This record gives sequence, structure tokens and C-alpha cells, in this order.
Amino acid sequence: MFFPVIILVLALQCGIGSLVEGEPLVVGYYRESCPFAEEIVQRVVARAVLRDPRMAASLLRLHFHDCFVMGCDGSILLDSVGGILSEKLAGPNINSVRGFEVIDEIKYYLEEACPHTVSCADILAIAARDSVVLRGGPSWEVWLGRRDSLTASFTGANQFIPLPNSSLVGLIANFGQQGLDIGDLVALSGSHTFGRARCLSFRQRVYQDYNPEEYHDRYQKQTTFRRVLSSICPETGGDQRLAPLDYVTKNLFDNEYFINILQERGLLHSDNVLVNEDHEGEILSRVWYYASDRQAFFSSFVESIVKMGNINVLTGVQGEIRRNCRLVNI
Repeated sequence: MFFPVIILVLALQCGIGSLVEGEPLVVGYYRESCPFAEEIVQRVVARAVLRDPRMAASLLRLHFHDCFVMGCDGSILLDSVGGILSEKLAGPNINSVRGFEVIDEIKYYLEEACPHTVSCADILAIAARDSVVLRGGPSWEVWLGRRDSLTASFTGANQFIPLPNSSLVGLIANFGQQGLDIGDLVALSGSHTFGRARCLSFRQRVYQDYNPEEYHDRYQKQTTFRRVLSSICPETGGDQRLAPLDYVTKNLFDNEYFINILQERGLLHSDNVLVNEDHEGEILSRVWYYASDRQAFFSSFVESIVKMGNINVLTGVQGEIRRNCRLVNI
């Protein structure tokens, strides 16, 4: 508990925004160099979510997809220019991740207020927090001081971002590669308590996951829910049609996701494996705990997303502070 406080005091003494290479992130990083930075982000995110409630989940997802590829460095925001092949074109992202215009707007106002000061990677982290809060979820102190990458990794985006048809073993391995454990996997999966998914992402769940002869009782239990999903997502075509990840409270950040998957009504295959493939029960016990206690889920989610936000961050003289989040500086 004392180490982060010491780091913050040192940062304040040396001037916020003066991290050296290898130092951890701190709370209040822009307190002197751009005192209204977090307020600017919050206001733009609030307007965007008011216009489009789905945007909250989209901005949280941007932070997640950024951190799982080379770390939380804003690489997902880069367009294909020069020798850079954008992560936006990778399979898990193309025609799926969104919210780039909101980040552009935030960056515009920050550059007006505090030129060349606030990184795009930090914008993603703050916007993720504000998006969760605006939809009824928990708040937390965002640790800041990230710098932006000088490149992107199209290959990494295809390799490291979890897929909607992942097995539980695959998910555990995928999160483990990022230094995240089973507890983080379950807590961060709870972000599927709001937002939408494309038919392309959940078709397997509707038409392939269960054989009615082999799993008769389970299949019968899901008949109505599967019928609703099949009306949205035909067996062929309609790849871009959307369904809510949480069909009960689709625009709220709450613990309904865990209740849904216990009732075998998770939208994605990768949601349902948390309860269907956990033969030792460790994950299932966490799911039951969060389903019965919203505050417990909120506390675990905050701990895990802060941990995720520290994956392979660039600080000090590493990387750069982009003036335009879509392009490296010239």
C-alpha cells in the first residue's frame, strides 16, 4: 500500500509527467501538466454515450483490445500508413471495434488545452473508466503516464485477442500470456454485461454448440433463447446483425452477465465455457459469487482492469506522445 504513495509523492516533487524509463504508472500524472485532462475525457465520453449508449461498451473494449496486443500503448488506434499495417484490419477487430472518432474528438480538445501532453494510451484508459461509470458500474483511480507506441502489430492482434469461440483452456492460456490469472479472466469477462455482438461472433453458439440428442435437457432448457437468437442470426448470412451480450440489462454495467451464464444464456461460446467447461469448479464458484453479489464483482473488476492497464506500458522516454492518435509523429 505504501509503494504507490511514495511514487506519487516523488512524481509530485519532480513535476507530474516526468516518469523515467521503467517507472510504474501513477495516479494524478497530469495534475500539473494538464489539470483538466480527465474532465475533458469525461465530458466527451458522456456526450458520445448519450448519443449512442452502446458506445460505452465499445470504448471499454478498445482499451481491452489495445492492452492485449503489445501492451497498453495505443497501438490499436494507428491507421495503416507507411510501413504500419493497422490492427484495425485484424480478424478480431475489423468491422467490429469502434469508437475511434470519440478518441479523435478527445485528443482534439486535449491538444487544444495541453499540446503534446496526454498520450492516446492514457485516453483509452480514462475513457474505459468513464464508460463503465456512465452505465452504472464502479469507478476507480486510473493510473497514468503511458506513452504511445511507434508501431502496431497486425499479427499480434490476430494472435492474442481472445476469440468468441475460444475454449476455456484457450482463454486461460490467452490471459496467462498477458500476466492475468483465472480471477482476472472471470472478472474481465463480466464486461460482457453490456454491449452488442455480431451474428458472426455468436452463430456457433446458436447452431453448433449443442447436439439436441446428446444434451436433450440442456437443449430443451435453452429452446426459447436459442429461437430468439436464430431469429436475429440466420444459419447463413446476416453476419453484421447485432444482439445484446446481456439480454436482460443490455445497456447497464451490472452483474446480470453472471446470472445469464448460470442459466446457460450467455451470448458467446466463450461466455458459456466459464460454467460448462470448468470441471474443477474454481471458475464456477467465482461466477456464483459474482451472480449473488454485485459489489463483489465490481471490486474484482476494478482490481483486474487496473492490473490489465499495466500490461507492458511504455513510460519515460519510451515511445512518444502522439499529436494525432491515428498517426505516429513526423
